[in-house]
Amino acid sequence: MVDHRQCGFMNKRRGQIRRAAGPTRESRLIRGRRCFGSFKDCAVATLLAPLIVACSMPLAPDAAVAQPNLDACVVILHGLVRTSNSMGKLADYLVASGYRVVNTSYPSREKLIEDLAIEYIPPALADCRGPGIDRVHFVTHSMGGILVRYYLENETIDDLGRVVMISPPNQGSEVVDQLFDVPGFGAINGPAGYQLGTGDNSLPLQLGPAEFELGIIAGDYTTNFVFSSMLPGRDDGKVSVERTKLEGMADFIVVHEPHSLIMRDKDVIRQVLYFLQNGRFSREEIGGSEPGPAVNANCSIEAVSC
Repeated sequence: MVDHRQCGFMNKRRGQIRRAAGPTRESRLIRGRRCFGSFKDCAVATLLAPLIVACSMPLAPDAAVAQPNLDACVVILHGLVRTSNSMGKLADYLVASGYRVVNTSYPSREKLIEDLAIEYIPPALADCRGPGIDRVHFVTHSMGGILVRYYLENETIDDLGRVVMISPPNQGSEVVDQLFDVPGFGAINGPAGYQLGTGDNSLPLQLGPAEFELGIIAGDYTTNFVFSSMLPGRDDGKVSVERTKLEGMADFIVVHEPHSLIMRDKDVIRQVLYFLQNGRFSREEIGGSEPGPAVNANCSIEAVSC
């Protein structure tokens, strides 16, 4: 049995759990050497889109928001063709802010979204729970948000807290439609990649509205002009701003960041923490990002005010 007081961060990868207590030397070393993905991960991703690879020291929490949250745990889910390393900076920030964190890696290119959700979310929830934990939040990037939507539509989490989705393809992506029949698409993106379009095979479009407290952060800056040419309106190089939205969302903002790096942006990370603590995004602290209007939880996607 793992004592939750000694377990500030857990990184599940290939059957191993790496534990680090927030204030110890071990955890500082782990955070200090964290990098943006592995060479293999980035090499695979660059077959479709060049990625900027960056290593950085962890972001220190702001004194105003670094409040103890010892009764809450956060499950973090990365996106397609990524690993938990891509979410490491965000995970470290939440640990430093007092949360227990489970940053889970899952084989995003090997199975359908339904199978990934059912197989990998329950163990993450089990790792999250322990003495003193009475709320479980989710923070996701890209396809990770669709795993959470599928799971919550089919299972009940009694102690569910809040959910923050970063650049989620909640209404699919036209990029998948355009590349669906291109040789090599399946080899790179796996069966789950085929489920993220806007047509009949779109799993996101088969799922219902959010019936949980949800905040969405979209990006409108691109480093992939080929993909952006396939997308209508503003986009982050993979998903249009409009297609990140989901009926029932509690709040929504747009930041000037690309899809592949948005989860590492310091203002985005601070906004994630702010939503977990307050149930809404800050309109004052995001510096350099473009806040969207607050939305009603029952607001329709088609409504202009959304």
